[in-house]
Amino acid sequence: MSEIQVTARLRIHDGKLEEFKDVAEKCMESVRTKDTGTLQYDWFFNADHTECVVRETYRDSEAVLEHMANLGGELMEALLGVCDLEVEFFGAPSEELLEALSGFGPGVYSAYQSI
Repeated sequence: MSEIQVTARLRIHDGKLEEFKDVAEKCMESVRTKDTGTLQYDWFFNADHTECVVRETYRDSEAVLEHMANLGGELMEALLGVCDLEVEFFGAPSEELLEALSGFGPGVYSAYQSI
């Protein structure tokens, strides 16, 4: 299984919802126009729009690295300026990807069984 699935939980800072939505749109545009290995990139709000969960699926670790590079530091900085981020990775990320993610402190879950 080379696919990498990601769950990103974004807790939006008080009073920053509109800024958050602007940054989210820029992230979506980047994925649509630059990413080549992103298979899923769906954003979901909770009922009161204080939290957003992003469900992501990538072809492989290289596709995740490409996505991170395409978003770039400026867009990630803007996102982290309006929300707190918690990330979980599912699959078998490469050593290069694990190293690139080390600053985010992600949870990493290896497959046990799947159909």
